[in-house]
Amino acid sequence: MCTLEKRGDLFLLTLTGDDEHRFHPDTISSVLSLLEQAKSQSTRGSVLITTAHGKFFSNGFDLAWAQAAGSQTGAVNRMHQMVESFKPVIAALFDLPMPTIAALNGHAAASGLMFALSHDYVFMRNDRGVLYMSEVDLGLPLPDYFAAMFAAKIGTSIARRELLLSGKKIKGEEAVALGIVDSAAHDSVEGVVDATVSLGQSLAAKKWNGEVYASIRKSLYPGLCAMLSLTAKIAASP
Repeated sequence: MCTLEKRGDLFLLTLTGDDEHRFHPDTISSVLSLLEQAKSQSTRGSVLITTAHGKFFSNGFDLAWAQAAGSQTGAVNRMHQMVESFKPVIAALFDLPMPTIAALNGHAAASGLMFALSHDYVFMRNDRGVLYMSEVDLGLPLPDYFAAMFAAKIGTSIARRELLLSGKKIKGEEAVALGIVDSAAHDSVEGVVDATVSLGQSLAAKKWNGEVYASIRKSLYPGLCAMLSLTAKIAASP
């Protein structure tokens, strides 16, 4: 499902297996537990890198599990359960006392893209993988904290329109041009992971105070963090 490996100052969170890495309640719980583990083991210089196996980074919530409820009401309730249980995962990433980097091995869609954008840096491949917000195609409303994330993290109305209102599948070079991701200059899984490890090592060398780093991060996105019940104030010494 997912693993957490510590390599010196770097924590490597990996969504394992060759499936679509859908966010089922069990997956959500597992990811949250590993983020809490990384936080508890963090020191000055810690960095988190998140990636996945296979052709998908994550294809979003487990819609098949929702539909298996057997009724429309049951399916709606299961979707609501996933939306609400996913919010603490996003909050945990914003509250994590270290820089965070997403290494997209492949497609990132819906809540899978939301998960990626919750990191400080996002790297894509240039040879495969798209960003896709499927809600407009599927007729699903956008949760309020999703909308707040896109407003906070994606700087232009054109980019938000292309991502959220067109059903467009955005490849790496366009994602960089729209300001959605930081880099798409990598032609393999190994290439994108190596690039994020290199960045992670350079950030780790700064030996920043993680609590201060997290506080500054949260102060940049006050509206979103209010929705996530996060505050930016801390008392810290250099």
